[in-house]
Amino acid sequence: MDPINLITAINLFVSISANWSGAKKGIKTSLTKLVERPKSYLQKVPPNISALILIITILGIFDIGSLPQNIKEEYANLRIIGLLMFIIFSWVQVLSFKSLKSYYSQDVVILKEHKLITKGIYGFVRHPQYISQILSDFGAGLALMNFLIMPLAIFVELPLFMLRAKLEEKMLADHFGEEFKLFKKKSGFIFPFIG
Repeated sequence: MDPINLITAINLFVSISANWSGAKKGIKTSLTKLVERPKSYLQKVPPNISALILIITILGIFDIGSLPQNIKEEYANLRIIGLLMFIIFSWVQVLSFKSLKSYYSQDVVILKEHKLITKGIYGFVRHPQYISQILSDFGAGLALMNFLIMPLAIFVELPLFMLRAKLEEKMLADHFGEEFKLFKKKSGFIFPFIG
């Protein structure tokens, strides 16, 4: 197996394992402590696109849907940049989920006794989980030279997660009022320091 593919596989396995506890807690929390969950295609479609990209990434690790090895060798530097993006942003995503603690949910929801997290990574950006998902997926596609992942991440996942983040922002603004307005002034939307 190609060394970049192998490192991608190892990071994928370890980062998914690190996210598992948060995801399990998020499922239980969202079922038991729910106050508001809007009905929207944005609840299921963006995570399902990410799941599709995960499946394509696993296939790409085994060179299914990837460019031939001789072409991949020509772009070794780009592949290394993609691998670094994948590693960094998959762990930013783990950090963002862990920072939410019991307020993490796979759906866009308001929970009982919901608190606004404004410290740590959330002090810089309000939706680090979404941008890290997109950038880690794009990085994996680049590392694997997979011609399916990169367009899906940019042209499908990015707009859907932007819309999902806007839905989440509306709910947070309605629920937290002035506290959210102050938080919004101090943090970036998807990217640090950008609205």
